[in-house]
Amino acid sequence: MKIIHWFRNHFELLCWITALVALFFLPENKPETSLCFFSLLCFGHCPGCGVGHAIHYALHLQFAASFQHHPLGIFGVIVIFIRVKQLLYPVKSIYETKPDQHDPRH
Repeated sequence: MKIIHWFRNHFELLCWITALVALFFLPENKPETSLCFFSLLCFGHCPGCGVGHAIHYALHLQFAASFQHHPLGIFGVIVIFIRVKQLLYPVKSIYETKPDQHDPRH
């Protein structure tokens, strides 16, 4: 039961980490590996095509190849890493207070 509760609380974090690992090990020279909805329906090129390969190359620090596949790939990696950091180390609001242990009125 605790494992299910842990997975529910960390589902988004697990999704992002799984996506990064999958994109890191994405086959480089196989253009037929596409999960694009528009490509699968034979609509041609869509604005997001190439982002996965761009993220792959950015994770391998090949920034020129990343930019050639899609200009927003490097930005996407940065945003994903920032989100993973936020999920791992949540910032407590400065307005959060602890319950008052001693009430002077009593």
